[in-house]
Amino acid sequence: MTKRKLRLFHQDEARFGRLPVIERAWSPSGVRPMVKGAVVREYRYTYGAVDVLNGDIFCLSYDMMNTGNMEDFLARLQAEFKDDYIVLVADGASSHTTEKLNLPEHMYMQVLPPYCPELNPVEQLWRYLRSHACGNRYYGTLQDVTDSVSLEIRKLAGDREKVRQMFYWHTIAEAVEAARKMLAEASKAS
Repeated sequence: MTKRKLRLFHQDEARFGRLPVIERAWSPSGVRPMVKGAVVREYRYTYGAVDVLNGDIFCLSYDMMNTGNMEDFLARLQAEFKDDYIVLVADGASSHTTEKLNLPEHMYMQVLPPYCPELNPVEQLWRYLRSHACGNRYYGTLQDVTDSVSLEIRKLAGDREKVRQMFYWHTIAEAVEAARKMLAEASKAS
């Protein structure tokens, strides 16, 4: 029996589309910055999971948010880290808490309390992507938006140290260390 590495992923979804994301911008004094925008309600949903301790990011894009896409995302996440046991922290969205959701074999999901997005570090990923991939930009097609978001995710995923700096919270580290101590004590006792 091989020993699996334990990974702690935080997971969430975000909607990206063609509606403009207006950000602050520099301009010469007396000149109002202008940003072209499309008022088109087309969206894609990005499902994301961040391992804040190791700096890994895993994201996929879907046409809608539902239980089937959540199952697909989780299966692909488990396949990407097939030798690991994944503890997944997620919010209480209906596609996460339904009895119809089948978790992969080596995965456990912990649901956050309701109305507490500040407890999920992945929320910072969405703010980063809205600013870096979508801020003050015009996209002619939904595919252009998806490509821009995917490019920013790939760039961020290539810098694991930056990911750790962005998403690592001391409270998470303290909880992980406490769990490790409890597991070590439990294994000594048995």
